[in-house]
Amino acid sequence: MTMRPILCFGEALIDFHPEGTDDHGFSRAYVPFAGGGQANVAVAVARLGGAAQFCGMLSEDRFGDFLLDCLQRAGVDTRQVVRTADAPTALAFVQLDAHGERSFSFYRPPSADMLFRSEHFRDDAFDDIALLHVCSLSMSEPELAEATREGMRRAAATHALVSFDLNLRPARWDHHDDPRPVMWSGLDLADVIKLSAEELDYLAVDGEEAFLERLWQGRPRLLVVTDGAAPLRWFARDAEGELPVFDSTVVDSTAAGDAFVAGLLQRLVDQDIDARNFDAFITALPQLHATLRYAAACGAITVTRRGSFAAMPTAQEVETYMDVRP
Repeated sequence: MTMRPILCFGEALIDFHPEGTDDHGFSRAYVPFAGGGQANVAVAVARLGGAAQFCGMLSEDRFGDFLLDCLQRAGVDTRQVVRTADAPTALAFVQLDAHGERSFSFYRPPSADMLFRSEHFRDDAFDDIALLHVCSLSMSEPELAEATREGMRRAAATHALVSFDLNLRPARWDHHDDPRPVMWSGLDLADVIKLSAEELDYLAVDGEEAFLERLWQGRPRLLVVTDGAAPLRWFARDAEGELPVFDSTVVDSTAAGDAFVAGLLQRLVDQDIDARNFDAFITALPQLHATLRYAAACGAITVTRRGSFAAMPTAQEVETYMDVRP
């Protein structure tokens, strides 16, 4: 039986990671790594043995060539990638603090990934996918936001699950008075949502209870909230819970959330979960908890490594990691 693919739509860019420091504490050099939220998830899915597809706009510059090559070498299907000469590849310079937590300085507008439009989707883009994954990074520009929502609607029409990761980067929204309404337009179209604790606080302006009440008025059926080394929390319409995560020495947290998402989504596909049986999956708590534990292991391994694509674990590494930890 052929595994149905996970389609990741949105951003691919170059993450420049610092290498060494001078006497004043500034980085001596920056090393380029292939990255970008949805590209990271696609690579992580492929590393876990899944059928990964990436859809987005890449520049025809050398960085775009590099990204395409890295995606293909990782085993990601790139047939839905579109190239453009109208804008360069986005660049992100990563800064890591003493605990491995990252911050970003973006050099992007205009950049190639922001030029994707609804008409760039192939006619058969959503025909046989198991899952579509997007995030708010592809919603900070109006026409790109509409393409994102169009993709979510088209995927849902095929009974594919739709996944949304907020992946909040405030600098990407500095031209909006309040980006939350745009973000909500994506949240409302998703089945499963992943937030960090900080992102939940950002969205829950009227408190967590009011946020959840608003969330369940749309399509969402499962919300997962991660909080670093603290237990993760999950919420469904009629239930909620929390689970401990794995204790890891953090070297670089850049792609940890993307690895978590990939682990969660790939385990759903492994279990043949789609929009039609997703509610039953959520109510089967041992199955749900095992899936979330697998996702947490993916994130825990990733933070021990530098980079984004380069940090993603294989399925065997995840299984071994879980076997030797309670």
